[in-house]
Amino acid sequence: MQKINNYKIILKYLFVPGLILTVAGLVPIFLTQTQTILYLTLVIVGSVFLFIWLVYLLVTGRSFWQKRSTQIGTNAFISTLSLLTILALINFIAVRYSPRIDLTENQLYTLSLQTQEIIKNLDKPTKVYVFDKEINPRDEDLLENYQRYNDNFKFELVDPDKQVALTQQFNVQSLGDVYLEYEDKKQLVQTLISFNQRETLSEIELTNAIATIQKDYIPKIYVLQGHGEYSLEANPEGSLSEASKSLESKGYEIKTLNIVQNGGIPDDANVIIIASPKRELFDQEVTALQEYSKQGGNLLLLLDPNIDPGLDPILKDWGIKLDNRIVIDGSGAGNIVGLGPTTPFITNYGNHPITEEFTNSISFYPLSRPVDTIEVENVQGTSLLVTSEQMWAESNLDSEEVTFDPQEDISGPFDLGVALTRTIPSETVENQVKEDNKAEAEKTDNNQESSAKNNGDIDNTNKNETEKNNDSPPKETDKVTDSNKDETENSNKSQSEEN
Repeated sequence: MQKINNYKIILKYLFVPGLILTVAGLVPIFLTQTQTILYLTLVIVGSVFLFIWLVYLLVTGRSFWQKRSTQIGTNAFISTLSLLTILALINFIAVRYSPRIDLTENQLYTLSLQTQEIIKNLDKPTKVYVFDKEINPRDEDLLENYQRYNDNFKFELVDPDKQVALTQQFNVQSLGDVYLEYEDKKQLVQTLISFNQRETLSEIELTNAIATIQKDYIPKIYVLQGHGEYSLEANPEGSLSEASKSLESKGYEIKTLNIVQNGGIPDDANVIIIASPKRELFDQEVTALQEYSKQGGNLLLLLDPNIDPGLDPILKDWGIKLDNRIVIDGSGAGNIVGLGPTTPFITNYGNHPITEEFTNSISFYPLSRPVDTIEVENVQGTSLLVTSEQMWAESNLDSEEVTFDPQEDISGPFDLGVALTRTIPSETVENQVKEDNKAEAEKTDNNQESSAKNNGDIDNTNKNETEKNNDSPPKETDKVTDSNKDETENSNKSQSEEN
């Protein structure tokens, strides 16, 4: 009888170990998203205990459920089960979405808005391979931060000594190489070890690599030269070297352009930058740029005051009106950082993709001029840099004391930079397409005629040489063969260059 009572006590409280085992198996399955033998065993054993307990309750009859102790126990069981379920869900959500709060002053552990946007837009699997013996915890934290924004982003630490095949597949040259894989493309992002010095993974380098590897083509930017413009080479007097490096890191190809030497504007030009020309352009150059702009080409004009580069026809087409007066910042903000009143500080920006990341930022532009726009059909303008009311455009800089003169000067606010877009008529696009198709057809016809003519010459040569070979030594045949090879190679080379 005593043994039976012991069994009843065990069965009565069998739900306790059953519940513990079941929860102990389910929680890690949800958290790790893996089903190991251990986890499944815990769930199965716990479920069996709970099933036996429920059968025992049914067999004991209704009197069992009417007992006060049973009701209290049942309530406790339901409360415990509910609490454990809630805790399991909280842990699952915390691990799955990993919300984090960056309390550092400069948001050191928060990805930039540009990086967040690029990662969120990843629509195909993208993977980073770190070829190293171990991964820096800070680098791992950065990569995990990327992964939180998109499940398509993955990363893996690869030991080159253990995974030789994968290392050879990426043609790894140095320990610490970080590679990016997107579809069938592979790209070196950064080498973390240089001259026995280890550096951390750069968010800028990685984000630029991700943006670059997704592109199907490389946009080409040409920087106009020949009129005293800023060059792409580093120069103490000013250059575009840093801007060029930044654009190249983002996947753009930067080239210089001399329209006179080149004989025109290249067909693959996506953007032409005219940065601070010191001399006037030739009329033919202005005309070429004007036609390029009318056909949908993009121009970036950076023009200094009191210098006429001769771009008035282009400015007129776009409704741009320049003023040679120098902008003066009367707020005294420049004095705080050691700059004078001729360096306006800008904190007000237009709503445009160019300035969308300038919000709550300060930028300054030494020796600037006001930019005004007039209404032109099919042209839409957006202000980029807007001065404050404490600034004005000064006409007399020779005076010892620069003050606002209502008779000669212009009071702010006004624009220092604008972005203009134009709707191109469909007729212009169709005509351009027809011209391109016609030019391509003419090239193809010329190539075919050239090829046919070359083939005819070869055939005639073969025929004449063969007739001569009846009474000539075999050496002449070798010359005929060489002649065929040269003619064919020249013909193919000509076709290739024309195409």
